[in-house]
Amino acid sequence: MKRFMFAATCAAALALGSSASALAQERIRLIGSGASFPAPIYLTWFKDFSKKTANVTVDYQSKGSGAGVQDFLNKTVDFAASDSAMKKEDIAKVGEGVQLLPMTAGEVVLAYNLPGSPKGLKLPRDVYSNIFLGKITRWNDPKIVAANPGIKLPDLPITVVVRADSSGTTAVFTKHLATINAEFNKVLGEGNTVNWPASDKFIKSPKNDGVTATVRQTPGAIGYIEYGFAKLAKVDFALLQNKAGQYVGPGNGAEALAAVKLPDDMIAWLPDPEGAKSYPITSYTWMLFRKNNADPAKAKAMREMIEYGLTEGQKSADAMGYIPLPAVVVEQVRKAAANIK
Repeated sequence: MKRFMFAATCAAALALGSSASALAQERIRLIGSGASFPAPIYLTWFKDFSKKTANVTVDYQSKGSGAGVQDFLNKTVDFAASDSAMKKEDIAKVGEGVQLLPMTAGEVVLAYNLPGSPKGLKLPRDVYSNIFLGKITRWNDPKIVAANPGIKLPDLPITVVVRADSSGTTAVFTKHLATINAEFNKVLGEGNTVNWPASDKFIKSPKNDGVTATVRQTPGAIGYIEYGFAKLAKVDFALLQNKAGQYVGPGNGAEALAAVKLPDDMIAWLPDPEGAKSYPITSYTWMLFRKNNADPAKAKAMREMIEYGLTEGQKSADAMGYIPLPAVVVEQVRKAAANIK
């Protein structure tokens, strides 16, 4: 009897230990940080992926592209996200190798707050670039009035809301402005941060949601945010004049993406896209991974997370204000994801 009880106890202990060991091995937590531009869709993806994938949890902190890249370099995260890709000098610092993957794309809109919430405000290329250069300072400026004969524009100073943090959205936006306005390129240039004009009419706010909130709270404000945030917040945003001279709203970025061929490093920019219907400020946004990871189980989980984003994840892109990846890009990203080991 004693021998039977001992054997049963040992068997139970072994089973329990084996089960606990298996559970410990299978439970994986992926930690990411970075861009706020794609944060709404990424958070939706990660929540659903975590729910549907046994023993895998994905935690993502939206803190800005610059902070995400720094976390990636500091090895405090498993992956990062950036709208400004990753600089070659930073990639060179990662001994494990870096795999950049464009996982979605979006459009930067100019959200505004005017009395009466007039819809369909049109902003010519020279107007919106000069607003952010600090040269056009009032809403009833003759150039804005001329482009909007059906809107009564107030004699109100323009409050310009820009990012306070190192931001990929700023990089995308200033790359576009520097492309279409030679003076902007010379005076301010482009990058995750720029030295905006020193004026009490330029307000800095952190992340896309911070800029969105500041525009909503400030009469006469205009600020650059990702289209998805504009949709969620239900803020007014302008129709922008594109390279073809047409005034277009967001939601026309797919045409611009389709015309761009991704190189081997998966980094491509659309600073001023061609096409009569193309929205002028459109960009891919990237996830950053190490090619060689110490934990094979984590690498496998990250590949599964990527595959989810390329399949189920793309289905929610349009409704959330993002651009579904063209099929040819999905295949390129899928093939490149195999480098994550």
